[in-house]
Amino acid sequence: MVSVNNLSVFLGGKDLFDNVSFMIDKKDRIGLVGKNGAGKSTMLKAIMGLLPPSGGTVSSQKGVTIGYLPQEMKHNNGARIIDEVESANSKITTIEQRLDEINHLLQTRTDYESDSYMQLIEELNELNEQFSLQGGFNMRENIEKFLLGLGFNSPDFERKMSEFSGGWKMRVELCKILLEQPDVLLLDEPTNHLDIESIQWLEDFLKNYNGAIILISHDRAFLDFVTNRTIEINAGKIYDYKFSYSKYKVIREEELIVQKAAAKNQEKYIKETEELINKFRAKKNKAAFAQSLIKKLDKLEIVEVDQVDSGGLNFRFQPAPRSGKFAAKFEGLTKEFPDKKILNNADLMINAQDRISLIGKNGVGKTTIIKLLVGDENYQGGELELGHNISVGYFAQDEAEKLNGNKTIFETIDDIAVGDMRTKVRNILGSFLFSGEDQDKKVKVLSGGEKTRLALCKLLLEPHNFLILDEPTNHLDIASKNVLKDALMKFDGTLLVVSHDRDFLDMLTNRVFEINNEQISVHHEDVSSFLKRKKKESIALFENTGKKKAEVIEEKKEEKEEAKLSYEEQKEQKKLQNKVQKLEREIEKLEEKIKEYDAKMLNLDYSDEEKANQIIEEYKELKNSLSEKEGLWEETVELLS
Repeated sequence: MVSVNNLSVFLGGKDLFDNVSFMIDKKDRIGLVGKNGAGKSTMLKAIMGLLPPSGGTVSSQKGVTIGYLPQEMKHNNGARIIDEVESANSKITTIEQRLDEINHLLQTRTDYESDSYMQLIEELNELNEQFSLQGGFNMRENIEKFLLGLGFNSPDFERKMSEFSGGWKMRVELCKILLEQPDVLLLDEPTNHLDIESIQWLEDFLKNYNGAIILISHDRAFLDFVTNRTIEINAGKIYDYKFSYSKYKVIREEELIVQKAAAKNQEKYIKETEELINKFRAKKNKAAFAQSLIKKLDKLEIVEVDQVDSGGLNFRFQPAPRSGKFAAKFEGLTKEFPDKKILNNADLMINAQDRISLIGKNGVGKTTIIKLLVGDENYQGGELELGHNISVGYFAQDEAEKLNGNKTIFETIDDIAVGDMRTKVRNILGSFLFSGEDQDKKVKVLSGGEKTRLALCKLLLEPHNFLILDEPTNHLDIASKNVLKDALMKFDGTLLVVSHDRDFLDMLTNRVFEINNEQISVHHEDVSSFLKRKKKESIALFENTGKKKAEVIEEKKEEKEEAKLSYEEQKEQKKLQNKVQKLEREIEKLEEKIKEYDAKMLNLDYSDEEKANQIIEEYKELKNSLSEKEGLWEETVELLS
């Protein structure tokens, strides 16, 4: 549908990508990945036609529509949410306006037998048919379904855009794009401002979307669930894989290992051959042999190792000072605003060294509870007490935005460093990827990811035994998030995290605090276990919302009837099960064979070029065959489910 041909973009004094090409086909689910600053957002802008390339072209088939959700956008603050979303589908709006005009004319005119009156009738019928094909009769229903799925409540539909935060406005823009149903969806970090339940809703929607999707996300679980193809931008080149993110990472690492081993063996072969040439070229009876070796080296195709940007964060938190048995506790705590109650007579205990995920839909009060803990909010009743010798380290959701844009990176950290830390500022900044002249940059020119890294850097300046982090991973690339997670895993104090990134939370915390109905419930389990239960419950509640009891009972009866498989369906299921088992056996054999070839590749003798090339080709065929079988296995398992 869309073709990127020899695309080059020179920006900020460097080539973001140089002469890259790829196709976007219908049903593609592409995860666009790479480090912060690699050019992912720029690629989407180039595809959308918002950024003229330095070279090459982007072309699409006639009639193909493209929808784009950028990270930052302007909003129509004066509009009601429902009106703003309805305005998205201009085709339906135009048809609807013309239908109103025709209906008004038909009601006021009396020349029923005239040609012009009959033409209006014909136009009315044609427009009604177009309106139906465009989904006009279901538009309001779809709008409500999308808005509810993205976390809005029915009363919110009538409120103005200006009443909502930037994150909620972004959801409205996402809803508008989803309603348009374009042939190609370009989504730049769509989950950044979504709560976990809304992310799950969006996953299910995108999984069944009828068009192509290219999305940028730093949420590994989201990428794995939605995508079936990964395009990596690295050092100006692209690497295209027919796999979701986690599988691509494994294959990519294997490729680099093989490339490095092959390059090392070839380098050894070249060195040994050059030694033979130098040894024999001066001897008359060996001169012809030396010449043949020279020709052989000239024809040798040099093994190239892909250039990889390996720079990454490198830090750990200071040891936590000793504290008492608990970090914080609520007793009968009540917190309310003029228009909303967050907590009502709530009790809670946070023990020392607890590792907690604070979870709840957007707007229920996660950030408010954090602000209560750090003393930034007052409460109306009850007691809140911090434990003995508790030192709180706090990363706010807007921490990056609170930085002084007119200070340099170095000044930002140097101004708050005390004691021995003053001598370590440049080293600390270096571990957060700010080195050399970069430390003299003004904060206002930094990207979102760079500001987040700088804000996290401030947490290292003094030791804390209670870390409270509100959305610390927003704008961090996956590699940086992994380093942060590793540092938090080694942190020996109490940890409370608000995050919508399930992969980041998984294994990091062992308790879930859920905010619901003005109370905090404690679940003694990890996030994955909690979400498996929560997703099932949420779907049931969502499906039954607004339905009469009799309708729900009738739907359940129909579901039971549909669940009874006919004899033919049972036969088909059995065939699919047999096919899965056969493919699993074939995959196992191929994996064993590939292990044998891995050993061969590590000890490849390039002196026999023909044999070396044969082994490389056989290795590639085995890998391709494995990929094909795994793809078939995934398709068959999906048919079974």
